[in-house]
Amino acid sequence: MRLTSKAIHFTTCIGCFDSARRLLLVPSKLERIRQISPNFPANNRHLVSVYGFCVASLKKSLLKLYRNLTDAVVESLNEIFVENRYADKVIEKVLKQNPKWGARDRRFIAETTYDIVRWHRLFYNLVDCGPQDFWKLLGAWCIWNKIDPPNWDEFKGLDKPNFYERWDKAQHVTRIKESIPDWLDDLGRKELGKAWEKEIQALNEQAKVVLRVNTLKVTRKELQKQLKEEGIIADAPKEYPDALILEERQNIFTRQQFRDGLFEVQDAGSQLIAPFLQPKPGMRVVDACAGGGGKTLHIASLMQDKGRIIAMDTEDWKLDEVKKRARRAGASNNIETRVIDSSKVIKRLENSADRLLLDVPCSGLGVLRRNPDAKWKLSPEFIDKVKLTQQTLLHDYSAMLKVGGLLVYSTCSILPSENGHQVEEFLKTEAGKFELEDKLTLMPSEGFDGFFMARMKKL
Repeated sequence: MRLTSKAIHFTTCIGCFDSARRLLLVPSKLERIRQISPNFPANNRHLVSVYGFCVASLKKSLLKLYRNLTDAVVESLNEIFVENRYADKVIEKVLKQNPKWGARDRRFIAETTYDIVRWHRLFYNLVDCGPQDFWKLLGAWCIWNKIDPPNWDEFKGLDKPNFYERWDKAQHVTRIKESIPDWLDDLGRKELGKAWEKEIQALNEQAKVVLRVNTLKVTRKELQKQLKEEGIIADAPKEYPDALILEERQNIFTRQQFRDGLFEVQDAGSQLIAPFLQPKPGMRVVDACAGGGGKTLHIASLMQDKGRIIAMDTEDWKLDEVKKRARRAGASNNIETRVIDSSKVIKRLENSADRLLLDVPCSGLGVLRRNPDAKWKLSPEFIDKVKLTQQTLLHDYSAMLKVGGLLVYSTCSILPSENGHQVEEFLKTEAGKFELEDKLTLMPSEGFDGFFMARMKKL
């Protein structure tokens, strides 16, 4: 979180985070202070953000590093950057191998590893070390969080004054300050212009934990009440009718409500895609790039478990995950899975679907908050290749749609070349066969992940 000048003024004037907490409980005092201080935060939400930032900073400043945990962080970083493994899979494996670690230890390993992955380029510039000197990078993380690194050999040579001097210089170089590869900074500026700065800044913020309520089993109000009774506070935003946003991050997968299929974890922006398809009970719907089935399950709930959904993917193991999640959600009766192992699978479904969702492979730049290691694994060549795949899928898979049916093309990218430009190219090559009904772009600076969706009708 980046503190604004108002927040800095407030924390300086009040003196400690506990004052912020007490003020939140006394509205009359808040109003009195706002009358006499024009720089005081204008709304309570901002005050809560300042309070949360101060609490987090205090907790980290009191943190003591333990050798076994720092070893786990360094080993995780080695697997991510040297062995080129996905960060989420690495963390999952490390935590499974050490079941005796408590919640605080597990949180330290996950959050510290992700922090260093996210700020990798910035950190190795601030401590002037190599990109794979993971102990020095951990030392940079310590200084960044106002923690004195232990007197270990691995941390020798860390220079705090030089760290802060380099930080001041980094403020003028976006690609270092926001910790991104040169090519990505160039591409972002080319495609988004001046908007790139605020979008890449937003993509470096920690993602919110958002639940999608499974309305086949429970109402949002009832689930919100159940969670509150267990001490989990969740906001119910009007703009996202099936969403609950957790006030505090936590491992929600251990809850009985998850095991009972009352919710899935799904970003609020992603939750707009299934309704955008306009599925109705009794329809035949094809989700042709289903992956793990998050949107498939949302479609099932919107159809009230009536009709037929065909979830398709080129990877059999992904469809196994769809089946498992569908059983938990109580939606397995109307979801069928099919592996796309040849063009015949598509041909058999020609002109059969009332609705077709193409949530195509993409760069994933809209979800860098959740997958910060992606920016170090992506390349310009991959993006060029995936754009060809997107156009191929649009052309080939659209044959499954009936005349009068609706097709939604969606990505979790923020690049126009993967989004609107692809739709324009498709409509040009399929002139007279499809028409654009609507499109929507969600940018990370709006608060959630970045997504694009376009709805087209087959004529």
